[in-house]
Amino acid sequence: MGRLKIKYRRELNTTENLVRKIGLILITIILICIFLPKQPRFRYEFQKGKVWNHENLISPYNFAILKTQEELNADKKSILNTIQPIYNANTTTSKEQIDQFNTDLAEKWQSSKLDTTHENIVDYRNAGNAILSHLYGKGILSLNNRFQNRSNDKSPASKHYNFTLIQDKVASQKNTADCYTIESSYGYMDEIMPKLTKIKQKSWLEETLKNYITINYIYNDQQTEALEQNAIANISATRGVVQKGELIAEKEKIISNETYQKLESLRKVYEDEGKISGNQNYVTLGQFLIISLALSILMVFLFLFRKDIYFNNRLLVIIMIVIIGMLAVLSWAIKIKIPNLYYIPFCAVPIIIRILFDTRVALNIHLLMVLLAGLFVPNSFEFVFLQFMAGIVAIYSIKTLVKREQLFISSAIILGTYWIAYIGLVVTRNGSIDTIYWSDLLPFFVSVMITLLAYPMIYAFEKLFGIVSDLTLMELTNSNSKLLRELSFKAPGTFQHSLQVANLAEAAIYKIGGNPLLVRAGALYHDIGKLTNPQFFIENQRTEKNPHDELSPEQSAQIIISHVIKGVDIAKKHQLPDVILDFIRTHHGTTRVDYFYNVFVKNNPDKLVDESLFTYPGPIPFSKETAVLMMADSVEAASRALKEPSEESINNLVDKIIEHKLMRGQFNNSNITLKDITESAVIFKAMLKSIYHVRVDYDLSKKTM
Repeated sequence: MGRLKIKYRRELNTTENLVRKIGLILITIILICIFLPKQPRFRYEFQKGKVWNHENLISPYNFAILKTQEELNADKKSILNTIQPIYNANTTTSKEQIDQFNTDLAEKWQSSKLDTTHENIVDYRNAGNAILSHLYGKGILSLNNRFQNRSNDKSPASKHYNFTLIQDKVASQKNTADCYTIESSYGYMDEIMPKLTKIKQKSWLEETLKNYITINYIYNDQQTEALEQNAIANISATRGVVQKGELIAEKEKIISNETYQKLESLRKVYEDEGKISGNQNYVTLGQFLIISLALSILMVFLFLFRKDIYFNNRLLVIIMIVIIGMLAVLSWAIKIKIPNLYYIPFCAVPIIIRILFDTRVALNIHLLMVLLAGLFVPNSFEFVFLQFMAGIVAIYSIKTLVKREQLFISSAIILGTYWIAYIGLVVTRNGSIDTIYWSDLLPFFVSVMITLLAYPMIYAFEKLFGIVSDLTLMELTNSNSKLLRELSFKAPGTFQHSLQVANLAEAAIYKIGGNPLLVRAGALYHDIGKLTNPQFFIENQRTEKNPHDELSPEQSAQIIISHVIKGVDIAKKHQLPDVILDFIRTHHGTTRVDYFYNVFVKNNPDKLVDESLFTYPGPIPFSKETAVLMMADSVEAASRALKEPSEESINNLVDKIIEHKLMRGQFNNSNITLKDITESAVIFKAMLKSIYHVRVDYDLSKKTM
């Protein structure tokens, strides 16, 4: 059986609390109205390839038709293909290299060890100068792959491209085919060397000249990019104009690509430029009415199904903070026009609410959030569908958060849901997988990664508002915690009793339905008040001397009763959550300390008894978990007094104790049924028999046929 979420104690339904609740709701409505965008909403919903289900739409005014992203991309590609790269001519490079060649030639000539008996160095100098002058005159550059790959033509000629050469602040148009690269310079020397008849050592001269060949036409990346960006900025975002009175969409006709683009253009003009008749204040009024209706429905749901939240303003504050925070983030994203609204981690809301409260509350709040957001986002049907589907999966995938990896597993499932739903919508709308841009899936990935921040936010809400999640309960049930270690050391008998009560209560609540983790945590801490006077409780007494022998029955009863009050004080000192304090307060309810009461009556038969001196202050249990703990605590403690535990004695003991609790009205405020109580009793009996090793009677003669 799955764990149910924690039922929180209601606050008193006073006029003051009611005023606070109304004020909280009004503040929430006002803040949401302030945050939400104020531009008017386009009244029509439409999808490409679907039927136009509205009346004929006539253009109310002239407006330009926006280009599609595909058209803008094509224009961008086309304009970039017309941009010529810019190169700067370095006029000093050629002179420096030729001068260096002339300076180094004599030394290289002497050290070459060549047979130069019948040769003149002047011939080599003249030939070298002529070759270098020719190469640098034509220009030596490095080809840029980006401009080479503009054309689909694979011929050698396609590798060349036009460029703008800046030389002495004068621009001229050239083609790379008219220039040299380092490699083609070597090729030129290979061709020219055989024609130099006066040069005998051709290979030596060619290798020497290679040391003086370098680029003198340098690609200017910054100027080229600036030129491209300027050209892109001048690309028109529109094509054509729709005239006032022109038919845009015809009733019951399929919305074609052209019609869809006209509708999108009209929507953008309508919303972005605010071309709407009437007063802008009416937009705010409409938002106020819509938000008020949505929050009213939420409050009705809480009143009908989660009264513990409805009557607890502290819990309502958490819910309102989450709603306001997410809608504020949405408004901010719309205002700054982020590239994609799916970057917003909407699934963090249902995850936080699911862990802190329950599935129904999370589902209702997520639905409210998504519907409100859908009023202000473009492509609202797609947005609502994707976020609602992902939110449902987020809620269902986090049944309980007791392991760290569970949040990562849930995130992976949410991401898969986003991708599948988005691809499905695109294919359904366009009838082709070619229109799926895989870069559009990135926002969902980012959103899911940000959703992981829900974990620290849950921790923050727990600390700020004193609420409890399963993660906190897991930490509290760790027997190595400081308080439980102190209990096991100072009051070992009480600690063992608490462990047994935890086992009994957890088994029962698992059977009848409830939160086993909560009842176990409550059971472990329910008797921590005995830390102050452990020797006054029989389970901790290790000697025959009983300290109660020196006290009156009234004094003994007050010491026993005080462990509840002191337990609450200790719990508060150690900052235990309120739901754990509830187990401490209610585990004895308003029952009597019957032993000392009976001793007082026996010793004072003629004296009027003040029962309040022997009665626990309460309150009585108000939830299924606290009721089960009361039963488990009583039957476990009483079973220790059985001298010879047997099946019959255990059965009679459990039935007698539970009947006594019922007669005293201890379960009147808890949502536990007689069937639940009966099933719990069966669990207690079976476990106590196992603890005390009671033999089962197998005498067949006692069985009826």
